[in-house]
Amino acid sequence: MIDIEVLHRVSDTLAARKKADPDSSYVSSLYQKGTDTICKKVAEEAAETIMAAKDKDMLHLVWEVTDLWFHSMVLLAHHGLSVDDVLAEFRRREGVSGIDEKKSRSAEGARA
Repeated sequence: MIDIEVLHRVSDTLAARKKADPDSSYVSSLYQKGTDTICKKVAEEAAETIMAAKDKDMLHLVWEVTDLWFHSMVLLAHHGLSVDDVLAEFRRREGVSGIDEKKSRSAEGARA
C-alpha cells in the first residue's frame, strides 16, 4: 500500500514552490511559464509512460508514471487544487461502476 503521506508532502512542497525563485526551482519555473507549458509537460510524460508500457519495461514504466503523477500534481497546484481533491474524487467513485460513473458525468454535462 502506498504511503499516502508522501503525496501530501509532495503536494505541500508544490504549494510552497509557488513563492520560490524560478531560477532556483524547477517547479516555480513551470508555474511562471503557465498552464500551456505545464500541460505540455504532462502530455510529454503521458507519452513516455505509454512508450514504457508498450516496451514492457517495468522499471521505466514506474519511473514514467512517477513523472506523470508529479507533473499532474504540479498542474493541480497551479490551479489551486491538491492531491486531496483527487483523493476525494476517488472516494466518490469507489464502488461505482465505471459505466455508471461516466454516464453520470455525461448527464451533468448535458445539464450545464
